[in-house]
Amino acid sequence: MKTYIQLAWRNLWRNKKRTLIASASVFFAVILALLMRSMQKGSYNYMINAAVSTYTGYVQVHGKNYWDKKSLEQSMVVSKSKQDKIHEIKGVSDVVPRLESYALVSHKNFTKVAQINGIDPKKENGMTKLAKKVTSGEYLKANSDGALIAQGLAELLKVSVGDSVVIYGQGYHGITAAAQVPVIGIVKFTLPELNKSMLYLSLDYAQWLFSAQGRLTSLSIMLNDPTKQDAVFNKVKTMFNKHYEVMTWDELLPELVQSIESDNSGGIIMLGILYIVIGFGIFGTIMMMTAERSHEFGILISVGMKKWKLILVTTIETLFISLIGVITGALASIPVLIYFYHNPIYLTGNAAKAYLAFGFEPILPFAIYPGMFLAQIWTVLAIALFSAFYPFSYIRKLKTVEALRD
Repeated sequence: MKTYIQLAWRNLWRNKKRTLIASASVFFAVILALLMRSMQKGSYNYMINAAVSTYTGYVQVHGKNYWDKKSLEQSMVVSKSKQDKIHEIKGVSDVVPRLESYALVSHKNFTKVAQINGIDPKKENGMTKLAKKVTSGEYLKANSDGALIAQGLAELLKVSVGDSVVIYGQGYHGITAAAQVPVIGIVKFTLPELNKSMLYLSLDYAQWLFSAQGRLTSLSIMLNDPTKQDAVFNKVKTMFNKHYEVMTWDELLPELVQSIESDNSGGIIMLGILYIVIGFGIFGTIMMMTAERSHEFGILISVGMKKWKLILVTTIETLFISLIGVITGALASIPVLIYFYHNPIYLTGNAAKAYLAFGFEPILPFAIYPGMFLAQIWTVLAIALFSAFYPFSYIRKLKTVEALRD
């Protein structure tokens, strides 16, 4: 076998230009495929991370039927000790409690329906970085009786830091929830829907306001390793009975899942087209290499070389060409991918506005993971093996006398 490998390697460099052209087509195609796939996966990871860190968490616990009805009547009680036990699960980075409801928010002659969020200020900031969104005033404290109000909502109500707003709504078991709350800070969201509808209170104050002492509407669980999601989900689910629901982010955000799957399908189609081009490049080179060597094959067969040995040598040559292109392409792409991983591409113009409209920073992030490289290697090798069927068929049907006259 060693002899055949050496023979195949020497045959490649008898015509260096042909070999380099064939390998170059694979080289550039692999780089392009890796960049395309890295950008796609990076965008998906960014979208998922942005969505879960903005609201849902990777895993969320809430009362039975709360996700469908969004009512305080489906709120739940989760003790501090149980929250601590969830935090101790391997892979969990934080457990963020919330009490959420809707109420009328008024200032002078202006009234607007808003989402009232009772939060643990420290935990909420660890998850959503809410403190960084404060544009004026100060961030909430754990024992605060003031409110953070979204900038768009503040503009609609004509309210600023130091003013007070009246919150009027329905609390737990239909009890009236009403209070006059000072505005201590204004936060700005890039997503217009959030910017016009969000108001934050400290968790204790919100529980008092809605007569829901000790109750929560959700526990959002953040992970330091997203690959541990299924394991964390299963462990959390065993901790709660049938009166609670435990859901993962993909169950909570089906629209995002569908969007990613749709885009991923388009990306796979594009990669498929790219690999068809690679396939024709490799196949055309193999056809040329085989046809122009028919006289050589005729001589080798006439002196006693078996056809199957010739087929083996040409197959090895095909694999060598592919491996040269794949390995050099993968190695050349690594520094490029590392650079873009640490320095994502910033979008401008209409593309940036489209990203901001959905609440995402206008960037094109990249991802790096071993499976991405392995997928390209195996795909190109499969194309090469398929192309090797041509010399197999050609040599098997080769007539020695005709080949010698060629």
